[in-house]
Amino acid sequence: MNKLIWIDKEIARLQKEGLITKIRTIESPIGGHIRINGKNLINFCSNNYLGLANNPRIKKAAINSIKKYGVGPGAVRTIAGTMSLHDQLENALAKFKKCEAVIVFQSGFTANLATIPALVGKEDTIFSDELNHASIIDGCRLSGAQVTRYAHNDPKDLEAKLKTCKSDKRLVITDGVFSMNGDIAPLDKLQKIANKYKALIMVDDAHGEGVLGKNGRGIVDHFKLHGKVDVEVGTMSKAFGVVGGYVAGSKSLIAWLKQRGRPFLFSSALTVPDTAASIEAVKILQKSDKLVSKLWKNTKYMKEGMVKLGFDIGKSETPIIPVMLGEAKVAQEFSKLLFEAGIFAMAIGYPTVPQGMARIRVMNSATHTIDDLNKALHAFDEVGHKLKVIS
Repeated sequence: MNKLIWIDKEIARLQKEGLITKIRTIESPIGGHIRINGKNLINFCSNNYLGLANNPRIKKAAINSIKKYGVGPGAVRTIAGTMSLHDQLENALAKFKKCEAVIVFQSGFTANLATIPALVGKEDTIFSDELNHASIIDGCRLSGAQVTRYAHNDPKDLEAKLKTCKSDKRLVITDGVFSMNGDIAPLDKLQKIANKYKALIMVDDAHGEGVLGKNGRGIVDHFKLHGKVDVEVGTMSKAFGVVGGYVAGSKSLIAWLKQRGRPFLFSSALTVPDTAASIEAVKILQKSDKLVSKLWKNTKYMKEGMVKLGFDIGKSETPIIPVMLGEAKVAQEFSKLLFEAGIFAMAIGYPTVPQGMARIRVMNSATHTIDDLNKALHAFDEVGHKLKVIS
């Protein structure tokens, strides 16, 4: 008796509906250009916004750290002790983010899973943007707190719902940049409302890190809210080009997470090379905004080109460009034809985005040249006409 036959049936259903995600195997470093199945492609799928994933300085820092410290930390920091590299990274991030303290986690996802349940419980209420990331949704579920969803990027709806809240402890949570739409949370307005109703405010700035603010310091710097946002979650897995997550905030917050953040207490810390590479990434951004400026120059060029071709790119305010296509099967066929034309840009469908809102998500990078962008726009133009999604 096959107890898992239901899985085969579900996979067959997903295949029929065009919702199966095909995972490509990459045979090269991650950059503006990659190789898949021996084919060289221009890469528009990566969150490697600044091209740091294959940066020579960062690679050298990782290699040198292995020679000095080995590879892994051996256990959780609270049991085996913390490595000096982890302290160095947390201090560097605190300086970069202009906050009192930082705690590092294994990923941005685990940072959310650690933080939310440590701050609220079953007697409390969370106010969460309806389009928040899955890691926030899962963290809210783990907390046991009541969750009230407010309309996307709508401060008025948030305030209306906060007004009726009876809980003593309240937590407002939002993504900084919404990864599927590319729009930015109105954090300045959300912060004022949260403060008015004595609610903590937390932002997950995974896609704002290295993108928004001076030298890529993120959304808090973008809105000049240093010291006014209670919890800032960040990641080293995207613009920093490495892996890992962190929480920035007050010394009290970080001290509490070191006592009650379960992924910190029960899972080994970042590896040595990841930690050293992240330190070097912070140094690069501290010194220069050259890569961030190039990213935004490329973004402007690509957006103007997409709009000129007649594509719907929604309300994106960032280097994330959602090319809206509607049906999942159309998006998958579009992605397939782009691949044949030398462009790697994956289709995004349900459950990552709602039914009927499938898209190609174009991720810009500072490593792309104008020639790369022109080739991509030409391919989008040809495929768009072939599939009759533009006229």
